[in-house]
Amino acid sequence: MTISAACLSGLALTAGLAPSASAAADPPPPGNITMNVLTVNGSGCRAGTAAVAPSSDNTAFTVTYSDYLAQAGGNSNPTDMRKNCQLSLAVHIPQGFTYAIASADYRGYANLASGATGLEQASYYHQGMSQTTPIGHTIKGRYSNNWQFTDRTDLAELVWKPCGEDRNFNINTELRVTPGSDKSKTSFMAFDSADGSVKTIYHFAWKKCPAR
Repeated sequence: MTISAACLSGLALTAGLAPSASAAADPPPPGNITMNVLTVNGSGCRAGTAAVAPSSDNTAFTVTYSDYLAQAGGNSNPTDMRKNCQLSLAVHIPQGFTYAIASADYRGYANLASGATGLEQASYYHQGMSQTTPIGHTIKGRYSNNWQFTDRTDLAELVWKPCGEDRNFNINTELRVTPGSDKSKTSFMAFDSADGSVKTIYHFAWKKCPAR
């Protein structure tokens, strides 16, 4: 079974019906946002292979992985079938504002033999708070193309960082691949693209904190 890029785009657009970040809350604040990777854990993101950067307009931030790939079949090891990554980010934002994640765009590349499947799954949370429910997306082979999925959060379900508190932001992701009917063929799914330009994008929702 082949899923075209157009079909994937359709899936991304229908993953949720929440309003955009700009409609959900206040405009982005002026000033600088700084972000740093504090800790990296997991088989999918060795030290030095993940980077974060806020956008210049304070509407989003990107996570870039340079060596995050799960594979099965061929000469793959059993441990190659599932890769995961847990990032803890220090996020410093302008005073008087708080943020939530309104949506997240997950992107990569997959090469799946006939009968193989690839799973992308993710969740995130502010330090000391419950994590979001993991949302997963599956691609079925035969497939060889870039992929993209968008997870959106309803306005009423946005999880805001407590005002006036410094809390790290944690991201958990997972890739999982099962082999196809011909196990001699290698199938893989990656948080990357053929040209290395793919980034995962998290879109902010902003809200002014009450005056103290």
